[in-house]
Amino acid sequence: MKLRVLIAADEHLAREKLIDLLSKELDIELLPPASTGMETVKLVRDFKPDALFLDVEMSGINGFQTARLLHDLDFYPFLVFTSACDQHALEAFEVGAVDYLLKPYGEDRLRQTISRIRERKPGTNVQAENDCVIDASVQAKGRERFIHSRLLVDAHDRITVLDVETIVYAVKEEKFTRIYTTGGKSYTSKQTLHELAYRLGPAFFRPHRSYLVNLNFIMEIEPWFNGAYNAVLKFHEQIKIPVSRNEIKDMLQLLQGH
Repeated sequence: MKLRVLIAADEHLAREKLIDLLSKELDIELLPPASTGMETVKLVRDFKPDALFLDVEMSGINGFQTARLLHDLDFYPFLVFTSACDQHALEAFEVGAVDYLLKPYGEDRLRQTISRIRERKPGTNVQAENDCVIDASVQAKGRERFIHSRLLVDAHDRITVLDVETIVYAVKEEKFTRIYTTGGKSYTSKQTLHELAYRLGPAFFRPHRSYLVNLNFIMEIEPWFNGAYNAVLKFHEQIKIPVSRNEIKDMLQLLQGH
């Protein structure tokens, strides 16, 4: 099965160089390229590519703004950012990128990226030097996703790597999201709750518009008022996560399956 690839960059030469390099790969089908962020969103919606090579420094809405718009679609491709600057790498992975290509890059570096995508896409024919193991994918709310076991967060002067299994819940604050882990530690992230839910997988559920909770840490559900509930957490009994009337049924069904 071929990898269907979409290229988005506003510089003609950058698009042509990437098209030339990717056209040498026999198992890649190149889709019509995009030159703006909004055109990228439209083409992703229309063609549903397996992978999107997205330039960070596009005019109009930039690559990161474009990526966040894609989260609102019912389909999300494997995302690779391209940039001449290395300072955007952390933000790239925060919005779900599988790789970050620093310009100028060559054929060998690009092949590493393609191999990384192949490893995540089920049903790919990978032969000879491209042999790899295909990871299982998960299906959640109609989206085929690769679930990450680690999450990178920017902790002031350093990058902290969080084990996803230690994340208890996350809450929306004014300008960022605060993530709470086992042991009572907390971290801030630029990722929205929507983006976190997408990256972290089906063990995480949004019981309320301001919260994301790890279902594995829920100990009991108690009534609150007007048909709403509170989720009481294991080892954190003083913390109660609100569960809206609209979400309680789905949450109970998911808990029954865990």
